[in-house]
Amino acid sequence: MGKTSEPPVLVRRMDRAFDLLSRICTILAGAALVIMTAIFAWLVFGRYVLNDTPTWVEQVSLLLVMVIAFLGAAVGVNQNTHLSVVLFRSIVPSWLRTGFVIVTDVLMAGFGGMMFWYGTELTAFKWNTLIPLIQWSEGLRSLPLTVCGALVCLFSTGHLIRLFLGWDDRKDSIE
Repeated sequence: MGKTSEPPVLVRRMDRAFDLLSRICTILAGAALVIMTAIFAWLVFGRYVLNDTPTWVEQVSLLLVMVIAFLGAAVGVNQNTHLSVVLFRSIVPSWLRTGFVIVTDVLMAGFGGMMFWYGTELTAFKWNTLIPLIQWSEGLRSLPLTVCGALVCLFSTGHLIRLFLGWDDRKDSIE
């Protein structure tokens, strides 16, 4: 399919929605990082100045690390900045490279779908258990995994749609 000057409406709408989701994830991950930095500052202040170590900091930090890691990973999939090995794609002919890209996107979508499915089960299973020291739901630990899985599946499927419509502009994918 030949490119026109502007992508089809479906691609434009999909890109806008995915960009918005990525922005929201980036803001949430950034806020989690700032909050984690602030509570560690409180931990140090409490330990060395007040001589009263706040015990809840570790548990809240673990939750925040999950948010940062999983939302960041989902954004990386959308923006094609996630860790990948491109050696094989770089040394094969263009037609085979396209096949590698398709297989990679299908595997990523499947992996994201499995993360979402099993993350949902894990979150539901753990929801009524409380995290010691902070008394929040244990399900909050696996909720970022679940959200990331849904986003990875969605973003990878979006890459496939763009590829099949002839609008895949990822730098490393197809030349």
